Amino acid sequence: MTTNTGLKLVERDSAGVDRAFRADVLAGLAEPQKAIPARWFYDDAGSQLFEDITQQPEYYPTRAETEILTERAGAMADLIGPGRAVVEFGSGSSVKTPLLLSAIAPSAYVPLDIAGDFLRAAAADLAAKFPGLPVYPVEADFMRRVELPGAVADLPKLGFFPGSTIGNMIARTATDLLRSMRETLGEGALLLIGMDLVKDEALLKAAYDDAAGVTAAFNRNLLTRINRELAGDIPVDQFRHEARWNDTFARIEMHLIAAADMTFTISGQRFTLRSGESIHTENSHKFTRRSAQMLLASAGWEPRARWADSAGQFLLLLAEACPPRSAP
Repeated sequence: MTTNTGLKLVERDSAGVDRAFRADVLAGLAEPQKAIPARWFYDDAGSQLFEDITQQPEYYPTRAETEILTERAGAMADLIGPGRAVVEFGSGSSVKTPLLLSAIAPSAYVPLDIAGDFLRAAAADLAAKFPGLPVYPVEADFMRRVELPGAVADLPKLGFFPGSTIGNMIARTATDLLRSMRETLGEGALLLIGMDLVKDEALLKAAYDDAAGVTAAFNRNLLTRINRELAGDIPVDQFRHEARWNDTFARIEMHLIAAADMTFTISGQRFTLRSGESIHTENSHKFTRRSAQMLLASAGWEPRARWADSAGQFLLLLAEACPPRSAP
């Protein structure tokens, strides 16, 4: 097994609190439509709950993307070629990663994730499956440019961003993220990215509100994390989970709905919610083939290939970071 202990690029205060987490929560709850960025779901408990979500019968994206990686691995390998350092953004448990690594003969693997303990455990498991493959876990917020380990600086790179996580961002933020990925990986890099497609509303809503209540627990865990890390006293049991389809923006929205009027404090600041008022916690935008490719192009990635699952529910796209050029 070849791995290291990992880099830590998350900025914390003297109490060990992620400064960006506190800033996002306090700012988001002060807005008229209260909102918290979805990236803060992923403490260790949230990361495990998300892995549990992917096993629910209603949650089709993981099965669809795994099918593509399994059935189209040869075609991907032909286009990607051997010897690239694979940089996975928001790696989580890296369950899909072995399918990719087995196909393309990489030179190194760099998982990036904000949940440090979960990241290092997953990196160690993967390194054990691929003896001799250098694995360099980096604890970082990949929403901004990340300095990669020096050992991979001069290697050709493949970014890997599965799961349609790009759909969690509004268009402006998604474009900014794709641009920062381009800066992290460098010109000439490739990006393999998953994007979920627009489909029947009932199927979409069920995927984000499973019968077993795992997604609801995942949503409420964000409040539990706030209480634990930011000295909060939010009455977690007074919130219910809701998944909504917003057709205007082609997205599923997740909300936490207050069941009663309430007042609570976080890091010494006081907040009030009325009964029925919501905290908007996640967007999951859905794409068409054209909108997926346009999003990539808007951030300097030129699409090279795309693959869909047999049911036509999900896309994996391969794009290249090409030099900027003026339109004709």
